[in-house]
Amino acid sequence: MNTKKKPGPESIVREIKRKTRRKYSAEEKIRIVLEGLRGEQSITDLSRREGIHPGIYYKWSKAFLEAGKQRLSGDTVREAGSEEVGELRKENDELKQAVAEIILANRKLKKTLKGLE
Repeated sequence: MNTKKKPGPESIVREIKRKTRRKYSAEEKIRIVLEGLRGEQSITDLSRREGIHPGIYYKWSKAFLEAGKQRLSGDTVREAGSEEVGELRKENDELKQAVAEIILANRKLKKTLKGLE
């Protein structure tokens, strides 16, 4: 006896839709979001024309704006390059050396002043 259950029509349709679902590139998503931000047509009409659910548009729009916000705030905090790090380390060593020399001179001065008392 065959005990395997045949998939129902709903699951077959769901599987076909899943396999034939359109994938949007980043450029396409940006184009769609920018069109929506222009406000020349409603989001519903734009979504219908592009073949997406309005919820998907709002999800893309939120991600787009969030990424822009992070990028703009990231401009103020940039990472130093290896050459710049090397220069900073060299300057740091020089400053440490200068502080050490000042501390040494200060101790000598204190000892001399104690001897004059």
